[in-house]
Amino acid sequence: MDPFVVLVVCALCLLFISLWKQSHGKGKLPPGPTPLPIIGNSLQINFKNINKSLSSFSKIYGPVFTLYFGMNPTVVLYGYEAVKEAFFDQGEYFSGRGHFPVAEKAKRQKGVIFSNGKTWKELRRFSLLTLRNFGMGKRSIEERVQQEARTLVEELRKTNALPCDPTFILSCAPSNVICSIIFHHHFDYKDQVFLNLMGKVNENAKIQSTPWVQICNAFPVLLDYFPGSHNKILENIDYLKTSILEKVKEHQDSLDINNPRDFIDCFLIKMEQEKHNKQTEFTIESLLMTVNDLFSAGTETTTTTLKYGLLLLMKYPEVKAKVQEEIYRVIGSHRSPCMQDRGNMPYTDAVVHEIQRYIDLLPTSLPHSVTRDVKFRDYLIPKGTTILASLTSVLHSEKAFPNPKTFDPGHFLDESGNFKRSDYFVAFSSGKRNCLGEGLARMELFIFLTSILQKFTLKPLVDPKDIDITPVNTGLVSVPPFFQLCFIPV
Repeated sequence: MDPFVVLVVCALCLLFISLWKQSHGKGKLPPGPTPLPIIGNSLQINFKNINKSLSSFSKIYGPVFTLYFGMNPTVVLYGYEAVKEAFFDQGEYFSGRGHFPVAEKAKRQKGVIFSNGKTWKELRRFSLLTLRNFGMGKRSIEERVQQEARTLVEELRKTNALPCDPTFILSCAPSNVICSIIFHHHFDYKDQVFLNLMGKVNENAKIQSTPWVQICNAFPVLLDYFPGSHNKILENIDYLKTSILEKVKEHQDSLDINNPRDFIDCFLIKMEQEKHNKQTEFTIESLLMTVNDLFSAGTETTTTTLKYGLLLLMKYPEVKAKVQEEIYRVIGSHRSPCMQDRGNMPYTDAVVHEIQRYIDLLPTSLPHSVTRDVKFRDYLIPKGTTILASLTSVLHSEKAFPNPKTFDPGHFLDESGNFKRSDYFVAFSSGKRNCLGEGLARMELFIFLTSILQKFTLKPLVDPKDIDITPVNTGLVSVPPFFQLCFIPV
């Protein structure tokens, strides 16, 4: 048979298979735009701003609909009611990690963020217990955060009130806190090894939020056969794994099983305890990826929130002034801020929450999947189907937050000026896959931000009305625009 004819026949077969896969069980999946063979709904999705596309589709198909990113169906949850019904009311069934090809290519499913099933349950349970044993949620970890806040303030003083990009200085503080837990080590802010590690994490967050990587996740074949920035992500993860492996080897040489110093020690002890278990999840590869997950998440998310927070406070100087007035009235100008102060500082607490709500750090969270065939509303979602929850639709809900596109701390204050909680605050995601370090992140954001504003006036290089607060990318995370400022001591 002519090779050209064979090629055409093969192509047609692939088309028919694609059409069959996309139509199979269509009556069970939620409605959605009609997908094309192989490429699905990709031509209808704005990969520069997927959230904008989700908002448009929700107006046509309602709060639960199906999109095809390539050949694979994804069920989208839009709005508080749909997200709550899935992640809380049926949380166990929606607790799987969805398809994420870039992470899978880097073998990150061996860690605690991208793993599934037994691997995820055991690693998450172990990580939570170990983090708590090393002070997570306790006074001991608060003292570490306070000490790091004092170090951060001293490093900011060294800028001598000159214009600077705050990214790396801000990164050092939360990163050192998580490093003290996983490595039992505090890095100097000028340590080149430390700066290299944070640089790789920061670069990966930016790249993973670009349209190209969103396209790669929809068409995984691109990862193997096309050049592009996705290769830089893989290089950076290899660099991080190699650096962590060096730390692990140092720990193996000095391990005292009766006196674990940090997370790595505890993991190594667990590995020794399970060395005869052929099905164990506690391996060197799992250790490297779990530590990488904790280091990356513990560094990048808090750093980006702090950085975006400073930008918003310069954009809205009247908000910054009210926060500083509350700081001086409750804490004064000399004592270190502590978590006990938060209950007496409703406006500052509201500002921290509003920063997180407004910036919408993880617009769609990370993809989930269903762990079994699930009856959801009038639909039947097959086991393994990817679930995408629009956190933007909850954080920017007009029902919960009047004028949600406006930065307004009043969203978290009642008529008497007291702090007002909201069920719609899902900045740390929700359900069984919520942020592992939520308690620590809340503590860091409050203490670091109040410590900075207690000691410095934030001076922008342009008029506040000219400050651009539009994110440069909104893929995996909302990446703030580049900016510089001056930290003027008070």
